[in-house]
Amino acid sequence: MSRSYTVADFDFELPPELIAQHPAPERSGSRLLDGRDDAPVDRTFRELPELLKAGDLLVFNDTQVIKARLYGRKASGGAVEALVERVLPGTQEVWAHVRASKSPKAGAVIRFAEAFDAEVMGRCGPDDGLFHLRLAGDPFALLEAHGHVPLPPYIEHEDSADDVRRYQTVFARHPGAVAAPTASLHFDEAVLARLAERGVQTASVTLHVGAGTFQPVRVEAIAEHKMHSEWFDVPAATVEAIQRTRAAGGKVIAVGTTSLRALESAARGGELRAGASETDIFITPGFGFRVVDGLLTNFHLPRSTLMMLVSALAGYERIRALYEHAIAQRYRFFSYGDAMLLNRLGTLND
Repeated sequence: MSRSYTVADFDFELPPELIAQHPAPERSGSRLLDGRDDAPVDRTFRELPELLKAGDLLVFNDTQVIKARLYGRKASGGAVEALVERVLPGTQEVWAHVRASKSPKAGAVIRFAEAFDAEVMGRCGPDDGLFHLRLAGDPFALLEAHGHVPLPPYIEHEDSADDVRRYQTVFARHPGAVAAPTASLHFDEAVLARLAERGVQTASVTLHVGAGTFQPVRVEAIAEHKMHSEWFDVPAATVEAIQRTRAAGGKVIAVGTTSLRALESAARGGELRAGASETDIFITPGFGFRVVDGLLTNFHLPRSTLMMLVSALAGYERIRALYEHAIAQRYRFFSYGDAMLLNRLGTLND
């Protein structure tokens, strides 16, 4: 009989000083906890190519983080902070989280960055938690010119030029994310070149990470939690690469939980299918994985859906032990922190 988990099962004590406030001086200079065998092994990220085999496939999320945070004022002069969650394709409209002393009403105009106006069209999104805004121009261009890097809430400094560069992967191609696919932040051109030399294959998906990735689980029984929805696309070339990898006996390794969620969402019907869709997939212990054999990931927030995901993949007790090891060995946590390499439960490291 499977165990019933509560959110408290995914809690842990993290010393605040282990929350990375800045990235490592070099992308691939981070540490890497190799959690595939019985005993964890402390490594550096530059060792990753030597840990994989020719014919293995790494699947990246090639989303691009947009400068989604805006500061502005209402006509009354009241301060407003907005975090754009989604740009509606082919329009000047966005969905955004809006913080203000008093919520703006439909028809109100907000002046952002003393540069452009946005009209409030009303509430929208799940549970009407977002605001529907119409901007005075192309949203991507306005955000790039006047927005700020949407650093996570646990990073305590204002965004800087270094964050513009480092809170973005080296292979970002499709703008739309408001949070980085952080496991991919460790890759630089040198690591990618060494992976290619070793015969490790690469493919990509796109999942535009939403701000909901940082939202806590507010119900005790995790089965009652409702996930936020995110847009993703799995190209036909990636499906074909996975099929070739399987046929040749290689492993499919998702780079980050967002890549994993996109792949497993695309296989919910039983077979991996190419195409774009929305996903609110919630992966918890007992989930039946259909695509991925392994995962490269950063360390996640206590009581989060991502702690539940990695526990589903590698096993609850194993993840507890790996996190205890990481804390004892002073690994750096969260978006700018270190990485961990995992096998799916029941997958041998051979």
